[in-house]
Amino acid sequence: MWAFLERILDSSMFSPHGICLLWEPELIWLHVVSDAIIAAAYFSIPFALAIFVTKRRDLKFGWVYWAFAIFIMACGLTHVLAIYTLWVPIYGIEGLVKAVTAAASIFTAGALWPLLPKILTVPSPFELRQVQAALEEEEIKRRDATLLLKQVGEAQRAMRESVVRLTAIVETAVDGVILFDAQDRILLFNPACERLFGYQAGEVMNRNVGMLISGADAAPDSRARHFATGGEAVGLRRNGSTFPMDLSVGQARQDGELIFVGIVHDLTARKLTEQQLQQAQKMETVGQLSGGIAHDFNNLLTVMIGNAEHLSEQLKARPDLRRFADDICLSGERGAELTQRLLAFSRRQLLQPQTIDCRNLLESMFKLLKRTLREDIEIRTASGPGTILAFADRAQLESAVLNLALNAQDAMPSGGHLTLSTELAAIDEDYRALHPEVASGSYAMIAVTDDGEGMTPGVIERAFEPFFTTKEVGKGSGLGLSMVYGFAKQSDGHVAIYSEQRLGTTVRIYLPRADAGPSAGDLADGEEAAPRGYETILIAEDDPFVRSSAIRRVEALGYSVVAAVNGKEALQRLRAEPGIDMLFTDIVMPGGMSGWELAEQARRIRPGLPVLFTSGYALETLVEQGRAHAQAILLTKPYRKAELAQRLREAFAAAAVIS
Repeated sequence: MWAFLERILDSSMFSPHGICLLWEPELIWLHVVSDAIIAAAYFSIPFALAIFVTKRRDLKFGWVYWAFAIFIMACGLTHVLAIYTLWVPIYGIEGLVKAVTAAASIFTAGALWPLLPKILTVPSPFELRQVQAALEEEEIKRRDATLLLKQVGEAQRAMRESVVRLTAIVETAVDGVILFDAQDRILLFNPACERLFGYQAGEVMNRNVGMLISGADAAPDSRARHFATGGEAVGLRRNGSTFPMDLSVGQARQDGELIFVGIVHDLTARKLTEQQLQQAQKMETVGQLSGGIAHDFNNLLTVMIGNAEHLSEQLKARPDLRRFADDICLSGERGAELTQRLLAFSRRQLLQPQTIDCRNLLESMFKLLKRTLREDIEIRTASGPGTILAFADRAQLESAVLNLALNAQDAMPSGGHLTLSTELAAIDEDYRALHPEVASGSYAMIAVTDDGEGMTPGVIERAFEPFFTTKEVGKGSGLGLSMVYGFAKQSDGHVAIYSEQRLGTTVRIYLPRADAGPSAGDLADGEEAAPRGYETILIAEDDPFVRSSAIRRVEALGYSVVAAVNGKEALQRLRAEPGIDMLFTDIVMPGGMSGWELAEQARRIRPGLPVLFTSGYALETLVEQGRAHAQAILLTKPYRKAELAQRLREAFAAAAVIS
């Protein structure tokens, strides 16, 4: 092999190309210049390709360019050797260079043809322009689509916001909102409806709307027609109780079908207010009538008593006849006493108001009542903290307390306990909603409590009417409570009766305070600062008006509320809802289960459950009758919102200490 290369590279036997050209200078330099230009051109092309390939890293066939560069570099070298062989005959080296160039050309050509189809797929400038135009058109469409999507998104957001606002209005509405279709199927039942009817929304969906109206003799469909027509109706709760309601019904079309929207307004408070106003108007009318009669009757009594006294003086010599004149005089004085009570009821008596220390007044009354009442009546007094000053007629107030004490004695034929108590009290807007004739604010309160037979609701309703009495004929005039009522009203005060059969009665007299004391605004601020909570409270109360007021007050303090009308339902709610944190129960309830028995059974189900009791009687009275324990936490009716808030937190704190 080496000998072969030596023989090829041996140039001693060859002549340079210049001899063939006869060393003609013009011809030789023509070849030199031409080959030099060709070689320079060949050498510049690989450099350009190298720069191109290194700058364009995205080329798919970059190695082809490097193959071309080597091939063209070899071609340029052959032209350089062609110049050199004009004077030096190195034809062997020239041949080897041409052989390498031939190999490079074969490799390049052989690689190029298979790549040709792929190279042809590379788009031309015209195609690129078309693609660019298409891309621009797509970009315009994309921008239009983006704008359209943005507009659709804004419309959807506006619709969602509208739905959210509408939902918030429906969910937070005070009145109930019910949506039902032409087949009377319920489609929407807002939280206010849940509170009014006692159902959860899921329990009434797709059921006949007539189930919410009371009507034992009517089919659900006919009751539903009543619901669709609107007006006043009687609502039927889940527990079977009823309440007055006002229905406002509108209709619309949804997807071509008729739907109805019913607004349910609870008329319980309004009906109660109307009853209170009617009662107040009736009492006012009776008072005016009795006052007029009393004044005229007093004139007659004046003549009778005067003539009887004169006749008695003239009959000193006839004792037998004088006794008749004296009897006439005594009867006239008794009649004058009755007319005086009539005048008190009609608020036409002459009062001389003054500042009264209520604690001192009760202490003085205590001595009087000890001598007046039977020995089997135990009397005691209780006073709230601080100085309690009332602005009223002292003589009339003493007479009122005496009348109430005598009534209490009659209600305890076998003996019992009589409690005289006084404290500062406030009448808030919740209480005023039930008694619109009373002004809200701070009062001095005197209460007379017995543990006698109590009154029925019917007796309580008529207790202040003149001449109404439950006593036997000849044992009562029926003017005692009437006089108390008239005295309190004429003094710009208020009288309230709380009574339960077989438990007793409390009569509270609210009188204006003599000192400035906290104003109604101060009391409101105090209620705003009342301790709040977040727990869930089970309220057991049989009176619908008291229950409604309690629910409203407890919810206003931040708590969640579950309500029950008696002990049995309260236990069912306690078992069904594990999230209940406290029981707030009245002590005396119908259904055979007292609040105390309810608390005992509730604590068997939920040991350590906080319990707050409420009643119209003092805790001491309930303990003596075996209706409560001395350690129980009791809220006395009626109560202020701040007192309720404080007792709730005390009940939670007491349960935490015990646990």
